[in-house]
Amino acid sequence: MKPNLQSDVKFLPGIGPKRSETLYEIGIVTVWDLLNYFPRRYLDRTNISRIGQLRIAEAATVVGRVENFGLIKNKSGRGSRFRLILSDDTGSINLIWFQGAQFYEKAFEIGEVLAVYGKVDFYGRERQITHPEFDRLSDEEDENFLHTGTIIPVYPSSEALRRKWFDSRGFRRLIKPLLDVTEEIEETLPLEIREKYKLLNRAATYRQIHFPLTHDNLHKAQERIKFEELFFLQLLMAFRKSQIHATQKGIVFEKVGDKTKELVDTLPFQLTEAQKNVMREIRADMKSVHPMNRLLQGDVGSGKTVVAILTMLIAVENGFQTAFMAPTEILAEQHYYVLQEYLWGMNVHVVLLKGGQKKSEREKILHDIQTHQADIVVGTHAIFQEQVEFNKLGLIVIDEQHRFGVMQRAEMRRKSVEKGFNPDVLVMTATPIPRTLAMSLYGDLDISIIGELPTGRKPIKTALRREDARDKIYQFIRDEIKKGRQCYIVYPLIETSEKTDLKAATEAYEKLSSKTFSDLRLGLLHGKMKSAEKQETMTLFKNHKLDILVSTTVIEVGVNIPNSTIMVIEHAERFGLTQLHQLRGRVGRGGEQSYCILLVGKDRLMDETEQRLKIMEETTDGFRIAEEDLKLRGPGEFFGTKQSGIPELKLAHILYDQDIMKLARTAAFELVKTDPQLRHVQNGGVRKKFETEYKDKMELGSVG
Repeated sequence: MKPNLQSDVKFLPGIGPKRSETLYEIGIVTVWDLLNYFPRRYLDRTNISRIGQLRIAEAATVVGRVENFGLIKNKSGRGSRFRLILSDDTGSINLIWFQGAQFYEKAFEIGEVLAVYGKVDFYGRERQITHPEFDRLSDEEDENFLHTGTIIPVYPSSEALRRKWFDSRGFRRLIKPLLDVTEEIEETLPLEIREKYKLLNRAATYRQIHFPLTHDNLHKAQERIKFEELFFLQLLMAFRKSQIHATQKGIVFEKVGDKTKELVDTLPFQLTEAQKNVMREIRADMKSVHPMNRLLQGDVGSGKTVVAILTMLIAVENGFQTAFMAPTEILAEQHYYVLQEYLWGMNVHVVLLKGGQKKSEREKILHDIQTHQADIVVGTHAIFQEQVEFNKLGLIVIDEQHRFGVMQRAEMRRKSVEKGFNPDVLVMTATPIPRTLAMSLYGDLDISIIGELPTGRKPIKTALRREDARDKIYQFIRDEIKKGRQCYIVYPLIETSEKTDLKAATEAYEKLSSKTFSDLRLGLLHGKMKSAEKQETMTLFKNHKLDILVSTTVIEVGVNIPNSTIMVIEHAERFGLTQLHQLRGRVGRGGEQSYCILLVGKDRLMDETEQRLKIMEETTDGFRIAEEDLKLRGPGEFFGTKQSGIPELKLAHILYDQDIMKLARTAAFELVKTDPQLRHVQNGGVRKKFETEYKDKMELGSVG
């Protein structure tokens, strides 16, 4: 039976129920999913290097035949590496794998043709590529490739996929017979937009993205897919913006009261000029008849929390309540105690709403919120659950905006609008995003940036160290503690291996406290501890009752201990750049010199990993780190699309495709302006795709 777009891949020739399970695991269930599994690059005769002409330290693609391969024992006697000799008519090169040697021993055949990509280096007198990417070519593909200049798609693969023969060649064999099915693909963009921006139709796009006839066709197909991805992202922003303008008027916060002025006067430090400028922008918003929707960006340690507290105090002194939302309970608790400290003696009632509270305590808090006895309510997204009733909510402050969806933000606002109030919203992030990108991602928000650190702060010195330096690191920690300083030792906690990681952190704490630093005071902090235990540990550390805090990444944001000068990050290779920067930001908050040590194992790091860690050594500039992180990890992982409500981008890159982003933004905003409910016949394709794929990303308001 001829397949269609909705056919299950298990019915395709040569797949079957067992092999299809491997495809299901990567989200390929239907033919349509398979057609959306785009090539990650293309083999092009003009970009292929001859082996004899390869230069050291350059990345290159070569095509050759497998001459020989086998396992080679390491000089240490422990373990082995896998070597394959690849040759063409100009010479040969060694391909080396240190990991998965046993698998690769069974993965190749003498005489088969490989296209190989990687960085060339020397080992002794021989050239080699370590852990190269490779792609098998069939004899027919090799013949066509070398003599007719065919453009060959290279698909993403993995060891698990290759084990089931879903390498790039396998995907080509699967997808090529399906090109006829592309005629069923419905158009999503109206003819007017396609003509104005010279875009291919959708069916042709899918044929050319997989098996392009020319480079020009490939470029046009890539441009169409990127435009469409960014167009629907901008459509989300356009609807959100129009929704805000369509709502009732905002609250006018008339005055800055005595308590706000008193707090500014009694702060133990001077506000920076950047903080003052941001406060002026916020104050102008709060006095306006339109509701504030402002994104506050500031690097770690720049003083966003103080700005948030002053903003909340203005709302309170104008007779309104404030909701302060954090992404985790431990950060919510930190904010609660910081507020208690700053607002002590001001007769401002701050409450903390969290899980695990006694029924009587929770009922008392809910009563105080409902009757306006609570001025500021701190918590996670749980503070907007159904049973929480605000009396007069005027301001919502959201910390770490990228961790919350647009739906959650809309839900918070709706609860107040129903009571006749349209609260101001201030969202904060310590993940620096270049302004042009922020405007694209948070198109419904005005943007403020705190671009300087408080005076007296010294740049944190960062060093990448391997396992053999551990004893020296421990001695350095001792020397700092003798000077009266404190230290963090942080272990990764990755969700998929949570039990193993937690065990590693716990065992490390036991060893460090009983042996290595048995004469010092150590504490342990992780997310599985009860709230009271976590707070007790943090209080002990803050009051210098502990010298070293062994922790998982629960201290990533929000923790402020000025006396801590050392941050040791174990298994630093397992972290993204932005997370490393956030962790590093826990030190360097006082006047003393602070240090961040990135500790990795003995084994050689992948080139990309080493590059990422060296960036941390080179700079403490959060904006540069954010850009590098975008380049290395891609926007999907960087922004956490599932949490943020930002649609996944398969081809478009927020950093590199700014020109297309601007065009797509213009098209999307013009469309919403002329057809705010997508009722026009010509926009039916846009409406259908939006409702089926994007509607869950946000509250549409007038659409739907």
